[in-house]
Amino acid sequence: MFKTVLFPIDRSREAREAAEVVVEIVKKYDSRLVLLSVVEVADSDQLSVDEGMESPEAVAQLLENARSLFTQQGIEPETIEQEGKPAFVICDVADEIGANIIIMGCRGIGLTEEGIAESVTNRVINLSPCPVLIVP
Repeated sequence: MFKTVLFPIDRSREAREAAEVVVEIVKKYDSRLVLLSVVEVADSDQLSVDEGMESPEAVAQLLENARSLFTQQGIEPETIEQEGKPAFVICDVADEIGANIIIMGCRGIGLTEEGIAESVTNRVINLSPCPVLIVP
């Protein structure tokens, strides 16, 4: 059913909590697990660094830590690191690898309608080529 699972990760608490669900699904369906981390490139006129942006070194460490966590559970994940806008990269990678499901944590950035419309989660739901499981 879920031959290939894409798990986009970041440093959020929600991503760590979603990892438990990913372990259960990957083990139950004997799935291929692909971990994805996206380095969001700042616009040249943007002076501050947003919370979601990280250095390539930090992303590499994040992927290694995640790989170790899944390896301890008997799962050998593949890892992908990309640059770009997270929602678009997540959906593009899902399409490229033939993902059957994207599992991600729900990361609320606010309760306003504008915040909901701008969230990575919402964009992935609307653009994804496959089902998306959001872990609250």
